[in-house]
Amino acid sequence: MHPRPPTVLSLAELHDWLLEHHGDTVDTDRLPAIRTEIEHLATRQVSGAVVELGCYQGAMALWMRAVLDATGQHRRHIHVYDSFQGLPERGMKDPDLFEAGYLRAEPEQVLALHDRWGRTPPTIHPGWFADTLPDQLPDRIAFAYLDGDYYDSIHTCLTACIPRMAPGGTLIVDDYADLEANPKAWNGLPGVKEACEDYFRVPTPLQVITGAGDLAFGRYTAPAPGTEQ
Repeated sequence: MHPRPPTVLSLAELHDWLLEHHGDTVDTDRLPAIRTEIEHLATRQVSGAVVELGCYQGAMALWMRAVLDATGQHRRHIHVYDSFQGLPERGMKDPDLFEAGYLRAEPEQVLALHDRWGRTPPTIHPGWFADTLPDQLPDRIAFAYLDGDYYDSIHTCLTACIPRMAPGGTLIVDDYADLEANPKAWNGLPGVKEACEDYFRVPTPLQVITGAGDLAFGRYTAPAPGTEQ
C-alpha cells in the first residue's frame, strides 16, 4: 500500500502531482490560468461561490480548493456538476470525436481525491445540466468553470450561470477556440464557440486567454450593475 501523502502541500507540489496523475484533464496552461482567476476573487473581494460544470474525477475542483485555501478563502464553497454518466450523445453542431459515455466518472472519485489530500470536498450535484442547473446553482457565483464540451451543454450552462454571476465575477469556457485571436488554440470542439456566439450574440464579450501551448479558453467578466458589456 502506498503511504498517504501529507495534507499540507505547497501549490507547486500539488501542481506537479496533478500533472502526473490527471494529465488527461489538466495541463500546464489550465492550472495557472485557473489559479489566477481564483486569486483575483480575493484581491477584488468578489462575493459568491465557485462552480465547476463538468468535473469528471475532480482534479480541477481539488486545484481550485487548494488555491482558495492558499489565499485565505477557506469559507468560499465549491459546487461541482456532472452527469457522472460520461458525455451525452453529440448534437448536430458537435464533431464525431467521442462515444456517448466517454469520460464517465463516479462522485466517489471526486470525494476520494479530496480526501487523499485532506481538502474540504465540494458539494456534488449529479445529473445532466438541464436537470440540475436551473434549481441547484448558488444564487451568486463568483467564478464558474464551464467544461461541457458540446454545444447544448455549454449553451445550457451559460443560460443558467450568467444571470447569477456576481459583479466582477468571472466565467471561463474551456475549449473556446477563437483562431483569429489565438491561432494555436485546439479547435476540436467547435460547438463550444458556436454556443457562446449564439448565447451572447456576435461579437461575444469573451476575452481569449492564451498559454504556451494550445490552450482554448474564453473569459467572461460580469459587469457592474447598470453597465453594459
